[in-house]
Amino acid sequence: MSTTNQQYDEVIRACKDIFIKKTKDYGTSWRVLRPISIVDQIFIKAQRIRNLQETKVQRVDNIGDDIPSEFKGIINYALIGMIQVELHNEESEDLNVEQVEPLYDKMAAQAKALMENKNHDYGEAWRDMSQQSFVDLILMKLMRIRQIISNEGKTEASEGIDANYLDIINYAAFALILISEGKQ
Repeated sequence: MSTTNQQYDEVIRACKDIFIKKTKDYGTSWRVLRPISIVDQIFIKAQRIRNLQETKVQRVDNIGDDIPSEFKGIINYALIGMIQVELHNEESEDLNVEQVEPLYDKMAAQAKALMENKNHDYGEAWRDMSQQSFVDLILMKLMRIRQIISNEGKTEASEGIDANYLDIINYAAFALILISEGKQ
């Protein structure tokens, strides 16, 4: 499990590095995004991975993105979604790096805690899953979030939006870990 924790931390560090650099470049312009827009941004990235998988293309040179960079984008947008939930979609005020970094760390820590609990229960079954399954599960979670949004955030027997974002973060992290091991 310590190997998984280290690999997970490396994935989140790489994602955070991108997030912080982009925050320095663009500020927190994402604060204007409504919940459905965040879902759509993740959907675009997941659908792009799915298209690359189906065409067996690993990188589109004219765009410069590849499957790992798209998974990193999914993690960062899901963390943005978590931050927006935490801030209750209050005013779209710009946050500086010093304000947003602890929120990023808090949400990433929640995702890691969930990963550790589920790994304990399921014995790292994700290590035998395919990259395609992770993308399909991410797309399914996005459909659930869309339904929750259309239900004005209310659920009767299901977890809320934040729980689905946590799962999305973990599925993308698992895919990146397996990619780093050369298994995908």
